[in-house]
Amino acid sequence: MKFAFIIDPLSKLDPGHDTSVALMEAAQALGHEVWATQAEKLSVVKSQAWALLEEVQLTPAKLVEGRWVVREDWYAVSASVSRSLQDMDAVFMRTDPPVTIPYLYATYILDYINPEKTLVINTPSGIRAANEKMYALQFKDVIPETIVSQDIKVIRKFVEEKGAGVLKPLGGKAGEGILFLEPGDRNFNSLIEVSTQRGREPVMVQTYLPAAKEGDKRIILLNGEPIGAVNRIPSGSEFRGNMAVGGQAVATEITPQEQKICATVGPKLQQDGLYFVGIDVIGGYLTEVNVTSPTGIREIDRLNNAQLAKQVIEWVERAKKG
Repeated sequence: MKFAFIIDPLSKLDPGHDTSVALMEAAQALGHEVWATQAEKLSVVKSQAWALLEEVQLTPAKLVEGRWVVREDWYAVSASVSRSLQDMDAVFMRTDPPVTIPYLYATYILDYINPEKTLVINTPSGIRAANEKMYALQFKDVIPETIVSQDIKVIRKFVEEKGAGVLKPLGGKAGEGILFLEPGDRNFNSLIEVSTQRGREPVMVQTYLPAAKEGDKRIILLNGEPIGAVNRIPSGSEFRGNMAVGGQAVATEITPQEQKICATVGPKLQQDGLYFVGIDVIGGYLTEVNVTSPTGIREIDRLNNAQLAKQVIEWVERAKKG
């Protein structure tokens, strides 16, 4: 089979952390062709999605004494060729957010892949439907109390009622721009002005969950079913658990409450063509649904001696066989 990955440039990926690299390694190990491209290299020609693709050969990372070890020259690529993406059996759309206008245009191009010929993960319509902050709001029974607003008065009233809140930009990633809000903070108004672009852009504000000190759990779902999890514990004085800001990855299990959350979210993910997803859970509450380039596989495999990337590729194989 032929697998194409729409990713950020290979030279910018961390092969010891990046889930895209783990997926490419698994596809190669199972005997498939691995191709890579970037969103800016997509086109529509004769009503089909095309891409400028490079075939990739990887030297897989090795787990040595509890850490991933990679060679400096961990990948090699062929000369670029222009091909219809319908020549591929599967296409993984894994460009990192934020979901900008060019990002959306890339999903429109991917609409011109015939789904009867090529499986797109995640579907372009699903990515457009699932803002990674807003999407969680429909599961109101399993999320913390949440508002979305650009009105400083609305935000202040909410934070005063709850005692504290966590502000999240709707287009952020990896913990960027997330703020801890207290009503007595003398910088409160300035923080809201900056975050909302002076009232022009809405933000999400959730009630602060003290359980965040115990970790922000990432659960990976494949076709609506949980297959693994990792807990990310804040370090030092940092209240965010994201690994990108220094959160420590530790082994964990999926609790009965978290299984309930997965059962609540899973059917909607399947309906929307969101096959590979990472949800974030704090203290038994769903906080985010990550659909663009969810990560965590390297950490889960390292901590649990698992093979999640292999599971994903084997699922694609089964899906293609019908």
